[in-house]
Amino acid sequence: MLLPIKTGFGGFMAGFFSSLVPTTPAVQLLIDRPLKKAIMWAPSRMVDAAEDMLAAWQKNDTDSATTTPPEMPVILVAMARDYMPTGRDYGRQIADSVPVMIPGDDKERLFGMRIIAADIRTQVAIFAHDTGTASSIAAQLALYLDSMAGRRFPARFTYAGVSHDWPVQVESPDVPFSNVPTDNKNITILVGDLTLKASIPLFDAPKAGAPNDGQGQAGSATDPAGYPLVVEVTHTENPA
Repeated sequence: MLLPIKTGFGGFMAGFFSSLVPTTPAVQLLIDRPLKKAIMWAPSRMVDAAEDMLAAWQKNDTDSATTTPPEMPVILVAMARDYMPTGRDYGRQIADSVPVMIPGDDKERLFGMRIIAADIRTQVAIFAHDTGTASSIAAQLALYLDSMAGRRFPARFTYAGVSHDWPVQVESPDVPFSNVPTDNKNITILVGDLTLKASIPLFDAPKAGAPNDGQGQAGSATDPAGYPLVVEVTHTENPA
């Protein structure tokens, strides 16, 4: 359910990466690397102890070689494992299933749909050998968040073979990046916490054996049949 949002945020960070300006030689080193070696998902849960995040990534990013010191600077991203519904002051969920036809569905099937409104906590950690580089990357990310492109991104959800983009919005562009104390005097760690406001669709269709429109297979996860559009038609002769 959250994978499309994670994928969408990856594209969001790729957009930020393409906007980076080399204000220090180390930022230039980051820009010269391929994206997959510059910004990565942390392989562990989101943690406040950012050094644990770095160590976990290092163990999983050795290219099948002997573990070496991590290449700096680097940006690691993680999502929290908890779940929190969006506050009612921001938006409301659709808790009762409503009938919908998905645009682009050639079979024009009728499905049910509910919508989850979720707050997803996301953490961005910047690691650099010098404070100037870490601060520059953090400041440029804060600037990107303040742009039109940086306020939202699409998450692509697929149902019944049809894909649609659903909006995810960054709650606030005012994201402070806090310094994380470390015993390593050669590393500066800045961490920023973002809240992503996501709308997640939940579709439902007739179960196996239930009445359906025959436009698919009832109970199928990939090609479900829709709900019957017409149940019965009756006609009464005019006695006159």
